[in-house]
Amino acid sequence: MIITWKYLYRIKDTNLQEMLPFILPIQVVNKNTQLLQNLTLGYNIHDNYLSTLHTSDALMDMLSTGEDNVPNYSYGAQDNLLAIIDGAFREVSMQLSTLVGTYKIPQITCRFVSEALSDKTQFPFFFRLAPKNGVQYPAIVQLLLHFRWTLIGLFASDTEQGENFMRTFTPTLVRNGICVVILQQLSMTRLAAPLMNAISKWRQVNVFVFFTDYSSMMDGFHAVHFALGGLLGPIEGKVWIITLFGEIPMKSHRVYQYVHSIWNFYIQERGYEELFEPYIFVKPLRKCFHCSFSKHVFSVKGRKRCTQKVPLETQDKSNRLQIDPRAYSVIKTLAHALNAAYSSRSKRRRKEGKKKLGIPKMQPWQLHPFLQRNEFCNLSEMKLYMDQHGELAADLNILSQVIISEKDFIEEQLGTFESQRLIVDPFIVLELEWHNKSLPRSICVGKCHPGFVKQVREGEPFCCYDCVPCPQGTISTQEDTEKCTVCPDDKYPNEDHIDCIPKFITFLSYEEHLGTILVSFALLLFLTTGLVLIIFLKYRETPIVKANNRDLSYILLFSLLLCFLSPLLFIGQPRKATCLLRQTVFSIIFSVAISSLLAKTITVVLAFLATKPGNQMKRWLGKSLANSIIISCSAAQVTICSIWLGVSPPFPDSDFHSQPGEIILQCNEGTVIMFYITLSYLGFLASICFMVAFLARNLPGAFNEAKLITFSMLVFCSVWVTFVPTYLSTKGKYMVSVQVFSILASSAGLLGCIFIPKCYIILLKPHLNTKDHLTTRRNVEM
Repeated sequence: MIITWKYLYRIKDTNLQEMLPFILPIQVVNKNTQLLQNLTLGYNIHDNYLSTLHTSDALMDMLSTGEDNVPNYSYGAQDNLLAIIDGAFREVSMQLSTLVGTYKIPQITCRFVSEALSDKTQFPFFFRLAPKNGVQYPAIVQLLLHFRWTLIGLFASDTEQGENFMRTFTPTLVRNGICVVILQQLSMTRLAAPLMNAISKWRQVNVFVFFTDYSSMMDGFHAVHFALGGLLGPIEGKVWIITLFGEIPMKSHRVYQYVHSIWNFYIQERGYEELFEPYIFVKPLRKCFHCSFSKHVFSVKGRKRCTQKVPLETQDKSNRLQIDPRAYSVIKTLAHALNAAYSSRSKRRRKEGKKKLGIPKMQPWQLHPFLQRNEFCNLSEMKLYMDQHGELAADLNILSQVIISEKDFIEEQLGTFESQRLIVDPFIVLELEWHNKSLPRSICVGKCHPGFVKQVREGEPFCCYDCVPCPQGTISTQEDTEKCTVCPDDKYPNEDHIDCIPKFITFLSYEEHLGTILVSFALLLFLTTGLVLIIFLKYRETPIVKANNRDLSYILLFSLLLCFLSPLLFIGQPRKATCLLRQTVFSIIFSVAISSLLAKTITVVLAFLATKPGNQMKRWLGKSLANSIIISCSAAQVTICSIWLGVSPPFPDSDFHSQPGEIILQCNEGTVIMFYITLSYLGFLASICFMVAFLARNLPGAFNEAKLITFSMLVFCSVWVTFVPTYLSTKGKYMVSVQVFSILASSAGLLGCIFIPKCYIILLKPHLNTKDHLTTRRNVEM
């Protein structure tokens, strides 16, 4: 049984040493009876001279058995070709897949290849036993985020793969909050001016991510070294994160002058089996094989097959070769698949009762179902697994090579990347600090502390920002917050905007100073009004009390008593009952008070007109007119308040937002429109009363009450006109206190302007309290 191994490196006599580590695993697998039972793997090696033309020629030679390269022509003994192991570059691998796909021969690679080969619709017989391209990219992103390197330079080799890396990896960095401010494909043939300008502009960039291969790596270091050498002042060492796998030769070189460290990756290994020896000892290579690996340029077939003279394994310890674990994993996987395929065929034949001597010959396409099971994840010496997208991924080791001097460096394993999770060894970071090689910073600005939020600077990358305090009502508890968090309604930020603390519940209470003062004034005015009422009751038969309808004075005094008590409904914690009553009670009581004043004013005017000869106004004088005015005007206000309570009644509510740090318990008026309608109606009544009293102020008489009413209405209107803007500009309990003050002030104005002068005459000037004095006309000439 022969498995043809097409490892497409150029094979010369001088580099056969490089091929043996890939040949020797076949002998190791052949000797392992646990892997193969009654089967033997063979191999053919073909040289393609790194040419696609020679690749086609070698493939035709492999598929042809005669002297000429004639496909599909069988002659003589034939090798049982079951699989091709491919270690070639992208173009050659794709060419191989196109050719061998016609014959449904499995093509297996253990190299990083183009993602196009993963398309099963175009390459259904291609199998990749190596992780996908970019398996290290998530590790790079997590490394940058772990060390808070948000401002980086991104370099790539000047190839198609490098351009694709730039195009695909840059958006990944941006999505993770990392700014790429230096973006350059490196080539020694290009002018270095753009690179020098970029590095000069972004001197704070101290981390470079470099997509490269071994051939172009030093060219990239040279280009950046030259650009950094042109800067003035001290230059901080740069961290290079490269995408290469495996060991990097760190030789003494001045190009490392501006290098802090170089980080690269290794694919983790599971460890060798108990029966597996990673080293094999061989004789000198020329003594092991007798053939030439060259072919005449004009030869059609003419290759001389190489045959092995002696077993490679010997007791001579002079030449020790290490077996490539990747190649061993591929061969071992093929052996398992082949063994499983033959076992399945044998069981089926036994079930069908067929007997035939020898092992049935297998065709290449019959091996596909057993290769598609992805058993190589468990058989591989590398730690491979399928990620959440069904792609082959691997656990990685992260190697850090820190440059100490031009001839000295420290090589340490910085951490691992296992199951898509970064694990950094903190002791390695401490060790760097001990060597005075602390990791550099690579950010645009410093951290935004808790309580602040990032604000991107206009015209600069999003990684460059200013730290501004969180807006009112919000907090930030972490560093570099992009958005502040709004506190719950029942909490508010502390002074530093880093925590939400409970708000204080507040309302206009009796216990606080403002409430106590307002209640004291209300009670004092209530007592004063009661005293005036007592005086009027005691002197009810005197002319000054009887003048202008004594009953109207009693109604006005009684309504003022209630006006001074109504503020008690506004003070204290709002309840459902107090919210329903306070505005309506206030509106109705004030309507009665102003209506009685309006009735008094009209009574004064009618009384003067009735004194003129022949005037019919005397019949209107009496209680019926006054009562009608009071009832009709008050009924209108009662109707408005009834509609208010029926449509949208006031209710207790909590205001969380008007005052910072406070929850204001208040009465929601239900509909503000109805509240202002009631106030407007009071203003309408007061305006009519004021105008009538103003017109009657010059009526003759020693004691004209119209003057008092005019002045009282002037005070009343002034208070409530001032109330509206003041009420709208205040919040919470101060809004309530403004209304309470307006109620007390306007009521006190009515009491003082109308009744205090009368009490003064009653108590202190009784000689003026006579009918003759009150009815004496003024001397117009005087």
